Amino acid sequence: MEVRYTDVDYLVFSDAASLVASGKSPYQRSTYRYSPLLAFLLVPNSIIHPSWGKFLFSASDLLVGLFIHTILELRKVPENLCTCALMVWLFNPFTFSIGTRGNCEPIVCAMILWIIICLMNGKVLQAAFWYGLVVHFRIYPIIYSIPIILVLDPHCFLYGLKPALSSWVGQGNSTQSIPSTAVPESCGIWIALTSMFTRARIMFGLISGAVFFAFTGLFFYLYRWEFLHEALLYHLTRTDPRHNFSIYFYHIYLHYEHEFSVVERLISFLPQFLVQLVLIVCFAQDLPFCFFAQTVAFVAFNKVITAQYFVWFFCLLPLILPWSNMKLKWTGLSCILLWMGTQTHWLMWGYLLEFKGKNVFLELWIASILFLAANTFVLIKIIRYHTYSSLFQRLEFSSSDNDLKEGKKSN
Repeated sequence: MEVRYTDVDYLVFSDAASLVASGKSPYQRSTYRYSPLLAFLLVPNSIIHPSWGKFLFSASDLLVGLFIHTILELRKVPENLCTCALMVWLFNPFTFSIGTRGNCEPIVCAMILWIIICLMNGKVLQAAFWYGLVVHFRIYPIIYSIPIILVLDPHCFLYGLKPALSSWVGQGNSTQSIPSTAVPESCGIWIALTSMFTRARIMFGLISGAVFFAFTGLFFYLYRWEFLHEALLYHLTRTDPRHNFSIYFYHIYLHYEHEFSVVERLISFLPQFLVQLVLIVCFAQDLPFCFFAQTVAFVAFNKVITAQYFVWFFCLLPLILPWSNMKLKWTGLSCILLWMGTQTHWLMWGYLLEFKGKNVFLELWIASILFLAANTFVLIKIIRYHTYSSLFQRLEFSSSDNDLKEGKKSN
């Protein structure tokens, strides 16, 4: 059987875009389960050139590289380390092949990194707009909502002031000290109560929610319940009997003719939810690392895992490397080989099933378990060797007059 370089999803995108161009619903194309926004972006596929989308996704891939460099530069990471971290993304054959094959994930990655940049520059409203848009475009970034809300700390974000960033300094990957906030004791209870509902948090929630519901409402008006089910609700209760990296696929395959209840479909989210909660509690203030750890865990424990999902955390990996004490030799190399080895082992059984027609479902499921174990082991190693660094410094106030000691005027 011939294996095409072009991703089958790209053919689905193109067909949906062609339907939109002719004034029809993109959901007339079976298996199109994305926002109509993607189909509209790819309308030039039918007008200019069929490879328009590939150029768009590849340009987004390069934009991700620019954003990675910008984030590291804002945190004052030395240029040589910036270059090395950037190479992990730009020269990774897996990541650049995703865009050139016609997968839309680089667009999502670019938006996620742009949100981080906006937050680092104190542009909360702009970050909120893009966050609402990216959650509409691809539902999984909803897992970042709590860390973003938590990082909008009242001692980091004040109206009219640009947040102070914790910078990379020195060989030991240490960061600038984070001064504690001194406030009059009489104000302590009031601050504790009001700090939960700050201007930044309320505005971020309102703007991002408004953007999400605006786009969702618009497309619901255009395509009704078909849009709501295919683009949003489907992903919450998705069960895929076809083989994939997830440990759940074999159970779904064996019981697919049995109609799963909503409770059964949602119960698989429990491990994800618990792991996400622990990671958020531990690392929320170290926002890039929290995003990375959350994404790895989310993908590893998901009900359906395809190779394109790995791009979600690959774009965040360069942001945490300057703060890692892991040496490439031998710990780093062993983690890379373990992750690639278990994935290759899975792909071998997948090849025998898909292309040779061998009945190797049990072996493939065991390979999925090993791959989950490898992902868990590598994530634990990365966490152990990571130097915790809050993205923002806490602002210091005088106990006598509450004058601000740190912070810069935003542009």
